[in-house]
Amino acid sequence: MPTPAPTGRPVLVPPAVTRARWLLMGLFALAGITFSSWLARIPAVRDALDLSTTDLGGMLLVGSLGALLTVTLAGVVVQRFGSRTGIVASTAVLAVGYVLMGVGPAVGSRTVLAVGIFLNGVAIALGNVPLNVESSRVERAMGRTVIPQFHAAFSIGAVTGSGLGAVASAVGVPVVTQFAVVAALTVAWRLASLRGVVLDAAPGDRPLTTSAVPDVPAHEAATTGTGPRAATGGRAGRRRRIPTALDSWREPRTLLIGVVIMAAALSEGSANDWLSLAVVDGFGRSEAVGGAMLGVFVGAMTVVRLLGTRLIDRYGRVVVLRVSGVVSLAGLLLFGFAPTLELAGLGIVGWGFGAALAVPVGIAAASDDPLRSAGRVAVVSSFSSIASLAAPPLLGLAAESMGARHALVLIGVAMVASVSLAGRVAPEHPSAAPRTPASVPDPVPEHAADPTPAGVPTLALAGPDRLP
Repeated sequence: MPTPAPTGRPVLVPPAVTRARWLLMGLFALAGITFSSWLARIPAVRDALDLSTTDLGGMLLVGSLGALLTVTLAGVVVQRFGSRTGIVASTAVLAVGYVLMGVGPAVGSRTVLAVGIFLNGVAIALGNVPLNVESSRVERAMGRTVIPQFHAAFSIGAVTGSGLGAVASAVGVPVVTQFAVVAALTVAWRLASLRGVVLDAAPGDRPLTTSAVPDVPAHEAATTGTGPRAATGGRAGRRRRIPTALDSWREPRTLLIGVVIMAAALSEGSANDWLSLAVVDGFGRSEAVGGAMLGVFVGAMTVVRLLGTRLIDRYGRVVVLRVSGVVSLAGLLLFGFAPTLELAGLGIVGWGFGAALAVPVGIAAASDDPLRSAGRVAVVSSFSSIASLAAPPLLGLAAESMGARHALVLIGVAMVASVSLAGRVAPEHPSAAPRTPASVPDPVPEHAADPTPAGVPTLALAGPDRLP
């Protein structure tokens, strides 16, 4: 089907790119389902093991530690072995972890539950990096912004998973049965999507082409791991891949993008953890009203992620990130200090609108260079994991003295930092020629000796933030 380009001219998106896009949408939605269906059954898990609030918090912290310990390794795995390997490995770990999370409460073992939660955190970190790397490949191949739509699919999956968990609880489905079914569904769905979801089908899932790298002289290609020898699996390229993934920690731009991602993770994660409780305690409303307000926040984010891609194409990442930060901060302050729930509800909408695009923009910025995207995505994901570790206990301490609603206002400091660092998400190579889907070749067969045969147009590795 012809797709309107940013110029208004119809261009043809290669079928393999379209297929990868929709398969990847499904995997993001599946990630949301698995994430929230577990969270929806936490009360049942708590009751089965007679966990106190402190005990439960410690269990959840184990999962965050597993994610934090794994996220850098995930970048190495994807850079050296490819996205397929990362997806398969995370699928296997997730299946084992999910089953153990169900078995633990069933047999009355806190240890089994803790191991399952830890493995679940490992699997999430190991899977997020290849999914985000592939989403950036699809965006480059299509020549327009689509990454926010993948994150919208995750949000839709999260709402679906929460609903499925609530239904399972209502009809009395045991936790162990639900988790075993979710694990089986995850394995089947991911393996069925594996063949087409990775856009680059060359051995090792290397970038579609390396001939478009503008900054690496030919005589340096063999030692930097960015030339044809690296792309075809030469020894020099193999030696370089692991250090390349780890070297991202020494890139100032990547670290500052990580701060932007951390601010976004604090904003979104704090709402998920505390918004419902803040409404209940701050306005004296029922738990159902608190849950509905959280639904308003998630819905606002989802709408902007689905429809906001054109804003990024038209105005560029930097402008969108700055405006998003201001809107999110204004909404947060309105929620924190509004005298009525109705006004606070408007603040929640603004907060959700502003929080929607920060993570997708940061992921896109970290993925500008396909040859380094795996390591950079792993680094910025580490900042997100740090935020998930630090935010719940710190906000909990603040909530004890000032209430949950006013404690949430404290994350406004992170939003100010995000706005001030917005310039760091500008493309690395703003002078590169614009990309169009027509310039992307179909994936190369696995058996092909040369992944970039003569006469095939190459994919520009970086392009202008604002497409014409």
